[in-house]
Amino acid sequence: MDKLINDFSFGLFFWQALILLILIVLLVKFAWKPIMSAITEREEGIQKALLAAENAKKDMQNLQADNEKLLAEARAERDNMLKEAREMKDKMVADARAEAQVQGEKMIAQAKATIDSEKNAAMAELKSHVSTLSIEIAEKLLKEELANKEAQSKLVEKMLGDAKLN
Repeated sequence: MDKLINDFSFGLFFWQALILLILIVLLVKFAWKPIMSAITEREEGIQKALLAAENAKKDMQNLQADNEKLLAEARAERDNMLKEAREMKDKMVADARAEAQVQGEKMIAQAKATIDSEKNAAMAELKSHVSTLSIEIAEKLLKEELANKEAQSKLVEKMLGDAKLN
């Protein structure tokens, strides 16, 4: 340090100070404005980028709100469609049940009618058979009773007596 102080030269100091002042003047005159304008432009670019980011953030929030609104509407529409589908299903099931009930009742009525007609046909056939058997039995009995003359005349008298009474 002593060496620096001892070697101090006023002339050298003067010229160095003068060169420094000239350099500062030249920098202020030629470089200061472009540097400051570049810094100002950079600040403005950063400001614009921040504003664009803020606007993009707001737009994203708006889009997100719109998306949630659309999702809510879609859910409501889906629920409505499911409700309508359930109602249609229930109506179709009820209609099918009613139709099945009506068809069942028709089938039961047809079965009853068929049973009645078959029953009547069976009864008529049974009566026919009974009457045929009765006639055959009566024929056989009459043949046996009317085999002799005396039994024939007794039967004729009895029938005439019954006919007069009625």
